[in-house]
Amino acid sequence: MKGGHATGGGHAVVRLRSAVAALVAAAALGLVTGRFVLPSPPGADAHPAARSGASPGGASQGASAPARPGMSAPMPAPSASGSGSPMGATGPVTKANLLEPAAFGPDAGIGKIHVTDRYGDGHYANAACTGEKTLTETLGGPGAHFRGLMTSTRTDPSDATLARDSADQVAREVAAEARTPSLAQNFSQRLLLEQVPCQEEAPGHWVYGRTTTLRIAPDVTASWMGVYPGSLNTTGTAPEGEEPCGGIAVLRSGTHYGVLEVEACLGTAAMDRVVRTALSQL
Repeated sequence: MKGGHATGGGHAVVRLRSAVAALVAAAALGLVTGRFVLPSPPGADAHPAARSGASPGGASQGASAPARPGMSAPMPAPSASGSGSPMGATGPVTKANLLEPAAFGPDAGIGKIHVTDRYGDGHYANAACTGEKTLTETLGGPGAHFRGLMTSTRTDPSDATLARDSADQVAREVAAEARTPSLAQNFSQRLLLEQVPCQEEAPGHWVYGRTTTLRIAPDVTASWMGVYPGSLNTTGTAPEGEEPCGGIAVLRSGTHYGVLEVEACLGTAAMDRVVRTALSQL
């Protein structure tokens, strides 16, 4: 009957029938899916992480799948903000801590990269403007791991990590461990200072650009400088707004430290990617 009003008892009956129908529907759905989801009790609050969509550590889980019984919840990806950041390295440096050819990727257009390794002392990417010291001369410490990445199998007779033809050298890394994280920090700072003089050279001479620092965690950091050919050095320093052609990076992770020299002509974005990869590997 259009326009009529139900009595109060009618409202109660309708509500009861609706509640029963909802429970029956939920039970039927549970039989099909194997899961029974009932509404929270009145006044119950959701977990704070569920309300905000964030993990307990503060990083958003995005589209991560919910945890299931017997399975661990997915870990949030490391972020530059410090949440879920990696821990600094400990223990001795091994070949597994050194940069792999895959870090350069096919987009670098380098082709097949060969790897040679050795352990000991030697020159560690120091140019003439810094005195061309060996690692022991600079730090007074023991030997280190040297790795050469090159496009040729023809190596320098005096050092297998150097290509016989410098044009074949892609990169070279030197890495070692210190007794403590603070000592590794001291070593990395000294190695970086060794490169600073090359940021100012006479016009026409190749030059390093400004220092870019990456901080993945308090004790996982890298500082790198791009290299610019003499044709771009018209004022004695690196030109602003120009892309580098490779560069050098000083790395530190916990008790590990190292120097990575990239001879391949990589621009800013590619250098940043390679340095980050080397740092995460170290």
